Amino acid sequence: MRMLLQGLKVLDFSLLLPGPFATMMLADLGAEVVHVTKPAEEPVWVVDEYLQRSKKSIAVDLKDPEMIASLKALVKDYDIVVEQFRPGVMERLGLGYEELKKIHPGLIYCSITGYGQTGPFKNRGGHDINYVSLAGIQGYSGTQAEGPAQIGIQMADIAGGSLHAVVGILAAVIYRTRTGEGQHLDISMTDCALALNALSAPEYLVSGQPLERERLMLNGGTFYGYYETKDGRHLSVGSLEPKFRQQLCMAIGREDLLPLAMSFKPKDAIALKAQLQLIFKEKTLEEWTSIFTHVDACVEPVLTFEETVEHPLFSAREMYVEVAKTDGTTQKQIACPIKSNIFRPIYTTAGVAAGTHNEEILGSPAK
Repeated sequence: MRMLLQGLKVLDFSLLLPGPFATMMLADLGAEVVHVTKPAEEPVWVVDEYLQRSKKSIAVDLKDPEMIASLKALVKDYDIVVEQFRPGVMERLGLGYEELKKIHPGLIYCSITGYGQTGPFKNRGGHDINYVSLAGIQGYSGTQAEGPAQIGIQMADIAGGSLHAVVGILAAVIYRTRTGEGQHLDISMTDCALALNALSAPEYLVSGQPLERERLMLNGGTFYGYYETKDGRHLSVGSLEPKFRQQLCMAIGREDLLPLAMSFKPKDAIALKAQLQLIFKEKTLEEWTSIFTHVDACVEPVLTFEETVEHPLFSAREMYVEVAKTDGTTQKQIACPIKSNIFRPIYTTAGVAAGTHNEEILGSPAK
């Protein structure tokens, strides 16, 4: 089985979530990724082992001039550098893009930060909750009564930082293949989160129509949303298109609601929502799930993650894998979601101890 990115070599200076998730994706696709970490640094959370999947590890003291010289020599053999420090840190270490470009003109250098390499916030600290807030996402998410809703995933970190970094890196690889020229990618998680407003932003940018909570088609302004069941669980109802609306009304035994369901008037959508809130409380989640299993109406249960792990959809899609650990055991992990007729990811390890590959890569053991 061929590896899609075989031959690409990545030197990964990143930490926490955005950079490591991006480089894990590259490793899953076949790139050789070397994670640069602090001496004697060990994984703190299980997620650390997941994010270091299939990567090699070198432990270095970035304050040691000799080690910096070794890393500069190493860069000549690598295609990509990924870093996630605040702007200026890598420059102070002697590992900034302009310095490394002199050594390797074709180097692709990806910097992932909260607010970018330029602008008034470039040196400001932040987390996912701050990025999605400044990007306007939380301004029209949640409810009128309670305000912004907490998000269960790190939207700006992953959909913003990680995924956009991978897209930028792979685009830069294609560009270098054509021209031989490397480049510095400036990935701001806040910029990328702003770009995720793709569906709603035009409403304001073009027409000046404010984006308010529970006023838009997909944020609670219509019947599209979540409904509590008799046992306190929830269903997700996304029956937007007329054919799905019709199936919805038939499945719940309320064909009398078809005039409301087929109307595109906001007042009718809200009236239908009120009716659905009452109807869905009449049965348990299991009962409704059984009813909608064979109905194509875009209605699905809101599962706990424990239920998701056991769901037959993800078993059929092979979305969980057992990855070998260095102690001979295995660890269950979410698999690479990218499917191909010529490629299957090979998971070498579920993360290794810091400095495991110092001898192999640097020629000296970790200190």
